[in-house]
Amino acid sequence: MLETLKKEVLTANLKLQEHRLVTFTWGNVSGIDRENERIVIKPSGVEYSELTADDLVVLNLDGEIIEGSLKPSSDTPTHLYLYQAFPNIGGIVHTHSHWATSWAQSGRDIPALGTTHADYFDSAIPCTREMYDEEIVKDYEHNTGKVIAETFKNQKYEQVPGVLVNNHGPFCWGTDALNALHNAVVLETVAEMAFHSIMLNQNISPINTVLHEKHFYRKHGANAYYGQS
Repeated sequence: MLETLKKEVLTANLKLQEHRLVTFTWGNVSGIDRENERIVIKPSGVEYSELTADDLVVLNLDGEIIEGSLKPSSDTPTHLYLYQAFPNIGGIVHTHSHWATSWAQSGRDIPALGTTHADYFDSAIPCTREMYDEEIVKDYEHNTGKVIAETFKNQKYEQVPGVLVNNHGPFCWGTDALNALHNAVVLETVAEMAFHSIMLNQNISPINTVLHEKHFYRKHGANAYYGQS
């Protein structure tokens, strides 16, 4: 079942290594079939070099395994929470990519300093609050999703398709698994650029609001004109 979605999720998982977003098995990609309420996700701890479509796990939104003989990613409850909290997303990527994770471990938002950032994110990329002990001890992965959703309570998740989980690492999402991967690559790139920019100029200010909005909305929204129609 869901052969097309499995192929997409497999491709996105394998591209994590191609784009140098993961070390060993430190990452996962999932995708969702909204019509049938089925999620396809990477199995836990399986090497990317060994991963096949048959290894992927199919679950329902309650986390029950529908198909697959392997355990799903340990981050599955986070993915499940986000699919329910963010109804317009079709794919999720989680990694421990070096630059984005450095910002997450520092507990800092990634500021919007230039047009590369502005092309994809309409504000700073937020870092969540630290999790409380009770949130960590019980239902940790579920509560990770809850804290991410809380961070976007007053922010549009479609316009900032990524977040830093404090002390942990980045989660990104998109219209499907491959789009989520694309956003994860961009987030890692702007995280590195922001770090170097601040090292070069510690008094740097965020990008001018007018320029930021120009770059974001020329790619997004009803009046976007970047690319081919």
